Amino acid sequence: MCANVQTRSCGMSRVLVHKEAPEYGLMNLVVWLLMGGLIGWVASILMGTDGREGLISNVVVGVVGAALGGWALSNIFGSSTINQGNFSVSSLVVSFLGAVMLLVIVKILRRA
Repeated sequence: MCANVQTRSCGMSRVLVHKEAPEYGLMNLVVWLLMGGLIGWVASILMGTDGREGLISNVVVGVVGAALGGWALSNIFGSSTINQGNFSVSSLVVSFLGAVMLLVIVKILRRA
């Protein structure tokens, strides 16, 4: 088993828990929010909605889009997203495509 994974008993089942150094938790959150904002901003430029969104909206689009991309695309690409802690080019692509998917869904819902 990996050095940074431990098991804990939870009732009748065992749960794998990723243990992380506490000093990296805040840094991961900051990087996660910054990359989410950047991904949301680039996705909004691509979709032509950049002028209507602010900083907070870009972060929300990036983070929620990364979750959507992880749910819909991570198995296709064989990669995780920025939300899952693995930071690579493929995780950025999956997160970006999820943000674009989210903006397409929002555009469709606004027209209806």
